[in-house]
Amino acid sequence: MKQIDVRGLSCPQPVILTKKALEESPEGLEVLVDDLTAKTNIERFVKISGYQVESKEEEESFLLKVRR
Repeated sequence: MKQIDVRGLSCPQPVILTKKALEESPEGLEVLVDDLTAKTNIERFVKISGYQVESKEEEESFLLKVRR
């Protein structure tokens, strides 16, 4: 499964990069994010796009698993 790292980026970059990655890997991907606002925005975007998302907190970041 493809993984992207959007830690350290400010909105809307994390959402834009997630969208591009899903276009390349429509079956799903993992997203590393360290900002709560970016995490919330990515979760909202993927749910609207028809995906399921599972979030796991890892030290100072979150791992979002996005699947159809």
